[in-house]
Amino acid sequence: MSSVRFQNVSRIFPEGGGIRDFSCDIAEGEFFALLGPSGCGKTTTLRIAAGLETPDSGTVAFDGRDVTHLAPEKRNAAMVFQSYALFPHLNVFENVAFGLRARKLPRPEIAARVDEALQRVQLAGMAKRHVTELSGGQQQRVALARALAVHPRILLLDEPLSNLDAELRFSTRQQLAELQQRLGITAIYVTHDQEEALALAHRIAVLKDGACHQIGSPDQILYQPATPFVRAFLDRQRNAETKARD
Repeated sequence: MSSVRFQNVSRIFPEGGGIRDFSCDIAEGEFFALLGPSGCGKTTTLRIAAGLETPDSGTVAFDGRDVTHLAPEKRNAAMVFQSYALFPHLNVFENVAFGLRARKLPRPEIAARVDEALQRVQLAGMAKRHVTELSGGQQQRVALARALAVHPRILLLDEPLSNLDAELRFSTRQQLAELQQRLGITAIYVTHDQEEALALAHRIAVLKDGACHQIGSPDQILYQPATPFVRAFLDRQRNAETKARD
């Protein structure tokens, strides 16, 4: 597990969008959510943590070590993309093994890690299946297994459930929460869905137009909003809870 520190991180794009002066400390083993509407800067922040974007200013540190300019493959972090980014011409085993082969691990270790990762996401016995034969939920779990196979200290998730239908989204969300708790891995999760963030995260950062409006626990975000935007953005969830109690 690793702690993560964003210190005054900014990345502004010429065409607009990005993140401005973002600072946050994420504890080891914490499930942390970046929440906000499209274009608020949450995916940019995640990509900076992954090393896929370099900030214009500010620093990112893992366990106190500055990784701001470190190559992605040297950060010991793994990312699950919204599109899953699976290779359709490869079977499940080869997809999960991809990052391990890039690290030139011995074949027996690759096989053991792939088997371990597939068991963790409840896909044991499906190694020879082609990913095109799988359901959306199964493909999402293959992408998660590929990330876990490299034994990352930090797991980065970019709206991984957004392509699933409502029922499958709910069940997969539960599985993801249970897996994160069982592994104790530090996770940063991007979503525009208030319900997802409130259900999964220990703490949430609410973003809008590249600015962070509030960082707090789900209860703090929901019942003690720090700005009018946070209050308005969370109104839907509060109203839903009120109707459920009624």
